[in-house]
Amino acid sequence: MRQVYMDYSATTPVKKEVLDAMMPYFTEHFGNPSSLYTYGLEAKDAITKARGQLAHLIGANPDEVYFTGSGSEADNWTLFGVTDKLAKKGNHIITTQIEHHAILHSCEFLQKHGVDVTYVGVNPDGTVKLDEIEKAITDKTVLISVMLINNEVGTIQPVKEIAEIAHKHGVLFHTDAVQGLGNTPINVHEMGIDLMSMSAHKIYGPKGVGALYMRKGVNASNYLHGGAQESGHRASTENLAGIVGFGKAAEMAEANLENHIKNCSALRNYLIEQVTKTIPGTTVNGTMEHRHPGNANITFEYIEGESILLMLDSVGISVSTGSACSSKSLKPSHVLTAMGVPVEKIHGTIRFTVGDFTTKEDIDYVVENLAKIVARLREISSVNEKKGW
Repeated sequence: MRQVYMDYSATTPVKKEVLDAMMPYFTEHFGNPSSLYTYGLEAKDAITKARGQLAHLIGANPDEVYFTGSGSEADNWTLFGVTDKLAKKGNHIITTQIEHHAILHSCEFLQKHGVDVTYVGVNPDGTVKLDEIEKAITDKTVLISVMLINNEVGTIQPVKEIAEIAHKHGVLFHTDAVQGLGNTPINVHEMGIDLMSMSAHKIYGPKGVGALYMRKGVNASNYLHGGAQESGHRASTENLAGIVGFGKAAEMAEANLENHIKNCSALRNYLIEQVTKTIPGTTVNGTMEHRHPGNANITFEYIEGESILLMLDSVGISVSTGSACSSKSLKPSHVLTAMGVPVEKIHGTIRFTVGDFTTKEDIDYVVENLAKIVARLREISSVNEKKGW
């Protein structure tokens, strides 16, 4: 049976070049980077190289990049670290209703401990309402956090404009760029980003390693306490092989960025064109103008997305009903809800994401099977309005 993976926003396979770069650091060069003898110094040099590779991808200085265990840790570090460090200035955060749960759940926790949070809305196409952000700012606001690219519908947010609004009022700006890294050009200095979260496994690197960009002069309190790793900012012996892999993946992402965006956008557009042409009663969610190059979030009316997912899986096709981090939840997508999509349509939504290993033949296979599955499910659907499908 043919296997087609179309959930690159959930995770990506590790590229061979990345794995090859990592392997010696499991065996030959396994030293602790904090040790002063040769093994340790070799390990430290490898981390320094990786830090430079990642910094170059995002237009940062190497000493502004701190490695973490994940993008979620970087999000938590930002929210907890900034609110702690700037507690004397204020206790107010502004974010959006469509953030990743690493932001939303952290904000909920902070609210229980005296931090005020404003959740601004989004337009029907998934773009954040800039006027609401500016109106929400008070003299107690210490941080605005808006994701660069939404993980469900792929909307690219105008972070440069948001950063300008934040800085006009003396507020720090953070963006969760886990979906954005390697999928859109990023220059943190030009875009006015103060803090930015990243993850390796979304750019064909290993799982279990992320990073936080923190602009020089911004001093969020430490989130992990213990040793003096990461220039004293993040305790814990470094994931040496993972960091080396992240660096190599970042280097490859930078070299391939233009082709990656071009090729994935073409495949995504072909997928959307074929699905909407072949299967009636479909709606593409989110803007097509400013969108993740591989994302196609599509609603199929009168049927359940989970049924589509399971039946696609039975023929070797892997997709998602939304964010992979919350796909086991029966709650309707908070992103589509914020965009005003009716609940019954939310439950019939599938997120397809293509990547560097996707082919046109893969998409043809998906569309062929998807059309049969949707037709079969609509035949037995109790809510089918018999539109001649």
